[in-house]
Amino acid sequence: MRKPRELVEGASYHVFARANRQEMIFVTAEIKDLFLDTVRKAKRKFRFSINNFCIMGNHFHMIIKPLDSYDLSRIMQWILSMFAREYNKKFGYTGHVWYDRFSSKAIRSFHQFLLTFLYIANNPVKAGIVRAATDYKYNGITYFQKGKLSILERPPNKFLITVISHLNHNRR
Repeated sequence: MRKPRELVEGASYHVFARANRQEMIFVTAEIKDLFLDTVRKAKRKFRFSINNFCIMGNHFHMIIKPLDSYDLSRIMQWILSMFAREYNKKFGYTGHVWYDRFSSKAIRSFHQFLLTFLYIANNPVKAGIVRAATDYKYNGITYFQKGKLSILERPPNKFLITVISHLNHNRR
């Protein structure tokens, strides 16, 4: 029996999901864009905010906050199933795209939010793909720097300056 999902009223969550069989489903910009388009469609259907994201080769991370009475599980189930449907249709596949249900962890403090934000931003750096998080195209921090806010909620400038400063300091 699986453990029940921890849901906290008004919380943001670190959400991530991995591709089935650790397949590198997100290798092309076209597929990453397909995923982001699915998230944009979900934002029109449900009320939630995204504070950061990173799409890697076989998984993604997001900081997501359901708004009003919308349920995290319902939002994520819609995103994952709609993306899987479009992905399978595009390649003529059938079956599972995702390894398991998505994982989530409630973010309970500003400190935890900051650490999660940095962890997500630095994911491609830790994987050895880029030297700096801001060099990775499918990363929320890069979207912020370029003013691309179609799926993101812009944090206060002071927060962004602190985060970018921290990321640049760790680059050296």
